[in-house]
Amino acid sequence: MDRSENLLHDLPPALPDEVTDVLLRGAGRFRLERIVSHGQASPPGFWYDQDEHEWILLAEGGAGLRFKDEPAVRELHPGDHLLIPAHRRHRVEWTAPDKATIWLALFWQ
Repeated sequence: MDRSENLLHDLPPALPDEVTDVLLRGAGRFRLERIVSHGQASPPGFWYDQDEHEWILLAEGGAGLRFKDEPAVRELHPGDHLLIPAHRRHRVEWTAPDKATIWLALFWQ
């Protein structure tokens, strides 16, 4: 029998870059990632413009997410989730500097 795992355990230490673990991969159809941030943000002027749809869940910590077509930053708290359609330009404005921010991100085309 496989042992159960906990999304909030075995976290990497605070590093200069985010850490991404691929949790599940579905024959090229989807990918589920755990992303751990420690105060990281997108570089100035950078916007994600992905070929894949992305559903995110903020499990722990806090973050500010900005969409190119919205004037205000969306503040995310534990339990918040949203769908980002493919090619909707977005960026991470901030993540909590004092504790780990843990995201689950599901990608598919």
